[in-house]
Amino acid sequence: MSSFETLATVTRRVIDNVERVIEGKPEAVRTSLTVLLAEGHLLIEDVPGVGKTMLAKALARSIDCSVKRIQFTPDLLPSDVTGVSVYNRETRQFEFRPGGVFANIVVGDEINRASPKTQSALLECMEEQHVTVDGVTYDLASPFMVVATQNPIEMEGTYPLPEAQRDRFMARVSMGYPVSRSEMDMLDTHSAANPLDDLEPVTDAAEIAKLVEVVRTVYIAPAVKQYVIDIASATRRSPDLRLGASPRASLHLVRAARAHASLEGRDYVIPDDVQSLAGPVLAHRLIAGLEAQMGGRGPEQVITSILRSLPVPESTVGSGSGR
Repeated sequence: MSSFETLATVTRRVIDNVERVIEGKPEAVRTSLTVLLAEGHLLIEDVPGVGKTMLAKALARSIDCSVKRIQFTPDLLPSDVTGVSVYNRETRQFEFRPGGVFANIVVGDEINRASPKTQSALLECMEEQHVTVDGVTYDLASPFMVVATQNPIEMEGTYPLPEAQRDRFMARVSMGYPVSRSEMDMLDTHSAANPLDDLEPVTDAAEIAKLVEVVRTVYIAPAVKQYVIDIASATRRSPDLRLGASPRASLHLVRAARAHASLEGRDYVIPDDVQSLAGPVLAHRLIAGLEAQMGGRGPEQVITSILRSLPVPESTVGSGSGR
């Protein structure tokens, strides 16, 4: 079995396993797996009660790896996230006690209920995959992924995530309300017991690490890379946006497109991969201008307009040709 066939088999198992818990949200499930394979971090944003934490937990439980959950509250301290050095009277030395980020998958529940200072404790670990405490650097596990949930900023008791924090999340997904059929299925399966209790791992961290290496080999033609740059540049020039996409956003879009292509069974990226992920990868990083807000146009609508206005590369180099 080739590496891409193995990837297809494993990812299908993970998707099927998560969908046993998350009813009628295939795009959210697929995007979360795309972010995992692209070595990114996922932000799940929506109103309370639609399954944000359930999706994060289901993904974590589908992989036999270390998982930690951090409940973000106003009194949470940065040291609760990163860890702290504690003096041991018996040994007369300081000992490091790891915080919640020391795991393969970190579930940050309601991240925007913590203070900006505590939110910022995640900046280093999300970007560099290590933590520095009292001048000592500690490496984090590999693979490493932060899956954070947040309520809309209009909700009581929330703090908006700083721009630097949002920019470190590869993609944002919204759960939305389920359709009637899916909600009926949820009432049938979730009312008697918690479906997470019966969820068993279908893969492990070592196998996910191998699949990440496979995704890195996915080919992306120069024309498609230029297409990504053109999209990012258009957001920076748009009069409807006060803040455009950063260079990190372009990099994340390329990585996510590689993972998306691999899930489609291809070892090369096409413009469709970029277009399908432009919204989830870019929208949460952008800030709409005042006129756009007054006109009811958010970052998602601006991205859609940009994609319509830009020329799409006519041909890309496929598998085995012209590399």
